[in-house]
Amino acid sequence: MSRAETTKTVLVAGTANLLLAITKLVAGVLAGSSAMLAEGAHSVADTLNQAFLLASLRRSARPPDRRHPFGYGNERYFWSLLAAFGILVAGAGYSIFEGVLAIVGREPGGEQVWLAFTVLAVAAVLEGTSWLRAFTQARREARGTVVGHVRRTPDVTFKAALFEDTAAMIGLAFAAAGLTLREATGSPVWDGIASILIGLLLVVVAFALGRDSRHLLIGQAADPAAQREIRAEITAAPGVDGVEELFTMHFGPEEILVAAKVHFSDAISADEAEDIAGDIDRRLRERLPAVRHVFLDPTQEDAPQRDSAPSMDPARRDLTG
Repeated sequence: MSRAETTKTVLVAGTANLLLAITKLVAGVLAGSSAMLAEGAHSVADTLNQAFLLASLRRSARPPDRRHPFGYGNERYFWSLLAAFGILVAGAGYSIFEGVLAIVGREPGGEQVWLAFTVLAVAAVLEGTSWLRAFTQARREARGTVVGHVRRTPDVTFKAALFEDTAAMIGLAFAAAGLTLREATGSPVWDGIASILIGLLLVVVAFALGRDSRHLLIGQAADPAAQREIRAEITAAPGVDGVEELFTMHFGPEEILVAAKVHFSDAISADEAEDIAGDIDRRLRERLPAVRHVFLDPTQEDAPQRDSAPSMDPARRDLTG
């Protein structure tokens, strides 16, 4: 996953959301539309979230140090959790509240309805441009279907931008429908329902982002296809008889740690095993650029099976050097 491409995607989305937040709120006040105000809150939340996501990209790029030997890649997941919380509170909470007010006690109001429809049209163009940028990145980087790529990718920053843009397009449709029905029937109920639907849509997006970020923050393994590639690469190395256990963990969207208990042939010496391990490390990095750390634990073919994770004791030698 390209950090530069993700940064561009987030910047495009953030710029569009900032402009739309102002125009939607102004149009919502002048048109007296709860749905438009909800869309304004949606764009405010999205703008704040883009700032969180940009901060995550900058902070996660810091190099490893003594206290964080594997780097700061997991910072992306922490900031994505904050972004999900921001969507839930600033966007969903306000939208649902505004919708309830419209249903229970607000008179149809606002004479500048034409302005609201104009802003919705402009928003569709801007949000569509941002969504197209995110979708194009997904299609370019997909190894298979776009949907499968979005589900598997550990780049929650890119995923947040894509989800928010998709929700924005659906939210615009809700707002346009609610405003149209309000004008056609004279009832503010439709406007309120549209606002509530926008809020519920944001709840779904916030839940999806929060769930993915939480799983990755606590150390999610690489996807099964990547694990199969890693196992096949290790097993194919000369002098290797098999892989007893394989463990992988994401330390960021572009950083994977690999730890494996490997059966080396009894016919090779310790020096030869070290050379083979170095070749495995190099080939894994070439085949899967996200692999940054490789630890191989040589194991006897007839050694008893253990259920615990491989020891990371500093006294155990890392054969990859």
